[in-house]
Amino acid sequence: MKNAMKVMECDWDWGQAFEKEKKNIRMILGSHAVAIEHVGSTAIPQQEAKSVIAILIGVLPFRGFGFYQSMFSLKDYSYMQIDMNDRYLFKKYENGIWTHNLHILPYDDDFYLRNEFLLRDYLRDHPELAFEYGKVEKCFNKRNGGNIAKFTCSKIGFIQKIIDAARREKELALQHV
Repeated sequence: MKNAMKVMECDWDWGQAFEKEKKNIRMILGSHAVAIEHVGSTAIPQQEAKSVIAILIGVLPFRGFGFYQSMFSLKDYSYMQIDMNDRYLFKKYENGIWTHNLHILPYDDDFYLRNEFLLRDYLRDHPELAFEYGKVEKCFNKRNGGNIAKFTCSKIGFIQKIIDAARREKELALQHV
């Protein structure tokens, strides 16, 4: 399976691919999934992005890993160990190509105040900044040769600036990403 990624021109099919996957997730989790949201660069109109669709799934109640693994491992998803509390990450591959990241998190009153939503919404509201973010992603991807870990670390400073601006705009406390 391919883990390397590249930043691509905007693909209008990303929104459709999200909607299709959302239906699949809803069939797997049913009412257990309170929220299923498209985040990341592919959720921003006209944005250059890595071609992996990021999805945040707010679940209630939030259960142990085994519950989700049993449901998703049969559906072309594989679990990826991450160093984050209260979050499970599953990758989906289609024809051996990495296409989706599913982040399963507990749903609570602050779910939509998460940095992932603040980043997405701020970039949607500020297209000039979204354009700049696309250039940053393309530059860092080229510099890091498609290595996802290096790529992610490289752009944290830029992401922090955007999230800080979004948090100030909503009068929320600043947080480190």
